[in-house]
Amino acid sequence: MQGYSYLSHMITELPEIRHLLAVDAGVKTGLALYNSKGQLLWYRSHNMGSVKNLRKAAYTLLNSIAHIEYLAVEGGGPVAQAWTREAVSLGIRIITTDAGIWRSELLTIRARRTGQEAKKNAIKIAWQLIKNSEAPSKNYPTHDAAEAILTGLWACLKTGYLQTIPDLNKHL
Repeated sequence: MQGYSYLSHMITELPEIRHLLAVDAGVKTGLALYNSKGQLLWYRSHNMGSVKNLRKAAYTLLNSIAHIEYLAVEGGGPVAQAWTREAVSLGIRIITTDAGIWRSELLTIRARRTGQEAKKNAIKIAWQLIKNSEAPSKNYPTHDAAEAILTGLWACLKTGYLQTIPDLNKHL
């Protein structure tokens, strides 16, 4: 798909290890890729413009990631279904969640008092995770990318890719 070929090139060259792709589902989509050791490999945010474009991007990305085992999707409706339908057709295991679930397990009550506060704090925590990761990009994440990063971290715990995580709230 035009515009996403640079992602395909980057993804297919990853070493043979299982992967988990976390998606903050929306027309403006956050993405984060983890390996089976729970390491953040990359993250980004894309404005897909429409659900139709998002379906094409979901097809391209999911078909381009070698050894993808899990897709963790935060959100629902037609946007999330675009991801889950493609994952089902590829035999990828699906984990669905909403922000309230992973936030309640990763953020303190104070850090998630309001949706806006939770997004702001997700960005701060994701930034700390990025700085301590091997992810090639060190750009400050948008809230979409940050929520994908934290959804992915939560999913890594649920799948057993990680057994424990550090105290995420100490940087708030």
